[in-house]
Amino acid sequence: MIARNLAALALWASLPLIACAQAPEVIRPEIVATYPHDANAFTQGLFIHDGDLFESTGQVGQSTLRRVALETGLVEQSVAIAPPIFGEGSARIGDEIFMLSWVSERGFIFDADTFEQVDSFSYPGEGWGLTYDGNHLILSDGTPELRFLDPETMTLSHSINVTLNGRPVRRLNELEWIDGMIWANIWETRSIVRIDPESGVVDAMIDLSALIPPSVAGRRDAVANGIAWNAETGQIYVTGKLWPTLYEIRLPESTP
Repeated sequence: MIARNLAALALWASLPLIACAQAPEVIRPEIVATYPHDANAFTQGLFIHDGDLFESTGQVGQSTLRRVALETGLVEQSVAIAPPIFGEGSARIGDEIFMLSWVSERGFIFDADTFEQVDSFSYPGEGWGLTYDGNHLILSDGTPELRFLDPETMTLSHSINVTLNGRPVRRLNELEWIDGMIWANIWETRSIVRIDPESGVVDAMIDLSALIPPSVAGRRDAVANGIAWNAETGQIYVTGKLWPTLYEIRLPESTP
């Protein structure tokens, strides 16, 4: 029990600019399966649709939107995002894929089958992560605020401030809507926070420390980033920037 408490406190201390009197629940996921992942992919967004894995990647001159074979990690379809755009998070609605850029205040809409760009949109500030809750696109920008956008007009519907024990959680990055909750990677940490979409309150942290591939351990840029949920099967997948591995995980039924 002492070891678990110390581990929880260490993980909690790794989150930037957050303070609280009591550490949150820390969940250590179980690995169900491992798959190859492109070690050159600076993963920004990840999602699954009809069993297909889609990924958006970053870095100027290397940003892409791609469809990936889950079993092999091979890129089956890709479109390059031309400089000076730095690609960020992505989400699918119907037959379209929405993708953010980092500091250009511009997003792109692609035909999900052909990857042809069919439209674009603008938003103020930075774009980091993106997901869809069935009604709104949810956008993170590195601050504690999550913006809920009307996907028809891309105007702001409302926003929430993400907190843990009353204190703001910053550096919210890649997002995924999972079974009524928002999961978010925290930039430059090994943690995912699970967020109530109504209140913004974090009810748990998922510790990915055991999943970091040895080949990238210690690399500041090769952090955990990328969460995908197969709503049809309940399967959850995670990876990281420049990671050679993608993991299927599950949460234990009971946590310490």
